[in-house]
Amino acid sequence: MSVETQTSKTPGTPRFARLKSFLDGDLAHGFFHTPSAVIAALVLLVIALTAIAAPLLSPQNPYDLTQLYLDKAELPPIWSAGGEAPYLLGTDVQGRDIFSAILYGSRISLMIGFASVIVSVLIGITVGLTSGYIGGRIDNFLMRFGDLVLSIPTLLVAILVSAIFRQLLPISLRDAFTPVILTTSIAITSWVQYARIVRASTMVEARKEYVLAARILQLPSSKIMISHILPNVMTAVLVTATLNLGLAILAEATLSFLGVGMPVTQPSLGTLIRIGNQYFFSGSWWVVLFPALQLSLIILAVNLLGDWLRDALNPKLR
Repeated sequence: MSVETQTSKTPGTPRFARLKSFLDGDLAHGFFHTPSAVIAALVLLVIALTAIAAPLLSPQNPYDLTQLYLDKAELPPIWSAGGEAPYLLGTDVQGRDIFSAILYGSRISLMIGFASVIVSVLIGITVGLTSGYIGGRIDNFLMRFGDLVLSIPTLLVAILVSAIFRQLLPISLRDAFTPVILTTSIAITSWVQYARIVRASTMVEARKEYVLAARILQLPSSKIMISHILPNVMTAVLVTATLNLGLAILAEATLSFLGVGMPVTQPSLGTLIRIGNQYFFSGSWWVVLFPALQLSLIILAVNLLGDWLRDALNPKLR
């Protein structure tokens, strides 16, 4: 066997070649030469990793009521007078460690944010492809239904959907299904934007020669939409999804702050802010400040990364 043949069959060579090709590409080059995007990505990575590893990093499980001690309630941060180890950022009125609650709360907020965006994208792509490719009465019906959804304030729809689901579920199951309820509530109000973007792109792509050739070959409409049109409209969807991730996380925090989100026994960042807001003027400023800073940091990092991605994938700016 020749040396060239052995080299071509070396395990992992194509994989590293693709990785090197990506790192040498314009997108990676632009990313590593944009400090704000790099910092935002690192911040999101650290927050995501610490949230995933919360059981290993946190000194307390804030969801376990047996680990909460009322005699440790409202302890200030460890660097302040009266602070105690291991409560790095202090405790709330229930003796819950704020640092641990932030790690666990960030995990819930990120999980609901990502899940709601994924569900919204799936619904939006399905509706957008169907509406843009088939057209006619189906297009008019789907788009008018989308206009109806947009005519109602997003938070009002989310609160209404959340309240309906809570009433339909038994009391014993409400807390367990709250993340699913919040994900559904946010996704129902967010899919229209993706549907409009995909519809507009689909109507353009459907007139191009490669789609006409696929029709001449009598390929099924579903195969044409999924295999041919969808890959060419995903760039705009990806940018929109990245920008809307911050809005989804903020929507979950808002619903939890209003009392229709995560319960006190399983607090997200919005729930922690709602709890801490009641004691802000009584001197326990750390109960609301640190969760609010964490939420603001997540939203800022997502928005910075989304802004960079929008500019990087915009062909007019290349």
